[in-house]
Amino acid sequence: MLRGLMVGLVGVLLADMALATTIYRTTDAQGNVVFTDDPDSGGEPVDLAPLTVVPSRDGRLAPLSPPAGSEVPTNQAPGQPFMPYDTFRIRSPAQLTKLPASQAGNLQVELAIEPSLRPDHRVRLLVDGQVSQSAMHTSAFVLNDLDRGGYELQAELLDGRGEVRHRTPPVSFTVERDD
Repeated sequence: MLRGLMVGLVGVLLADMALATTIYRTTDAQGNVVFTDDPDSGGEPVDLAPLTVVPSRDGRLAPLSPPAGSEVPTNQAPGQPFMPYDTFRIRSPAQLTKLPASQAGNLQVELAIEPSLRPDHRVRLLVDGQVSQSAMHTSAFVLNDLDRGGYELQAELLDGRGEVRHRTPPVSFTVERDD
C-alpha cells in the first residue's frame, strides 16, 4: 500500500514538473499559429489552465489525451478546449494560378489541414469574400462555372458551434480567355 502511494506521488510530481514548462505562441510566415516551448522563437507566453492529474488505483497515470488513432466524439460537450491545427491553408490552386476558361468550369480546391479535421469541425469556402460552399467536413471543394477574371479564395474553419476559428491566407487566381 505504501509503495503504491509513493509511486503515485512520484508520478504526480513528475507530471506537475513536466506541465510547468512555459508555452509560447507565434505565427509563421504562412499565417499558421505555432506553439512552442522555445523562448527564443519570439512568441508571446500563453497562460494555460492547470491540468488535473489523478493516478489510477495501480499507481499509473491516466493518459492526458486519447490514444493515437482514436476519434474525438462528435457530441463533444460545449466548453471543451479548441485544439488548433498546425496547418490550415489552400494547397491548390497555387497563388496567382492562371486557368484557361475551358478549365474554369470544374476547378478543384484542395486544402492542407494537419492534423486531420476533427469530426465536429467543418470548412466552408469563400470566393471574393462571399460564402461559395456551405460548411462541410471535407478538405476538397469544386467550383463550377467561373467567368473570366480574377478571383480570391479563402477557407474558414468552423468549430462544433459554427464559430469561425481559422481563416486561410487568401489565394488569388485568374480565369483567362481561350485564344
